[in-house]
Amino acid sequence: MNLFENSNDWAQKLEPILKKYEGRKHPLEYQNLYQLLVMVVLSAQDSDANINKIAPALFEVYPNMESLAISNLEVLFPYISEVKNYNTKANWLLEIAKTIRKDENIPLKMESLTKLKGIGRKSANVILRELKVPATGIMADLHVIRVAPRIGLIPETKDGIKVEKQLMQVLPQYIWGEIGMSISFLGRETCRPIPKCPECTIKEICSYDKQF
Repeated sequence: MNLFENSNDWAQKLEPILKKYEGRKHPLEYQNLYQLLVMVVLSAQDSDANINKIAPALFEVYPNMESLAISNLEVLFPYISEVKNYNTKANWLLEIAKTIRKDENIPLKMESLTKLKGIGRKSANVILRELKVPATGIMADLHVIRVAPRIGLIPETKDGIKVEKQLMQVLPQYIWGEIGMSISFLGRETCRPIPKCPECTIKEICSYDKQF
């Protein structure tokens, strides 16, 4: 593993997954930016499938930021009570709504997004990628944290911020917008905790089986 390997070499090695997953919509089943922001906040430490399950009833009552901004914890709780850490997330959502007020005020810059409660760099990178905003970072979710070191791209660490910084060092900026989700999709479908190596489109460049 060489963190200083030419970034274009890695871009070429990862081209098969970029081709396979480029532009694929995030698994969260959102219909607009407001829904995406809310669902990204709710999905922290929870599954996309669970958030997709509770979303229809939630958005029927709260169709936009304005409706959320005039709500309160007691009314909101029943709609997200099946979400992990729903109490904390409800407070985050209400604070975001009261700060932003309207859907059109949702920021689309990393610095502004990460100032909002419950939105870190990972969440902001997801939102910006889905809206096709030019990337200033790389999305590093739990799948990326597992897969990127496994294939030999970066040293192993459980720190998502460190993973993002290392990926930004080793990968050219022109693929930043798509490579995070591409690695994430690979981790969701093929490079599982128990990987399906024979099915992998980048197995020839992966260092995982060389460990044994």
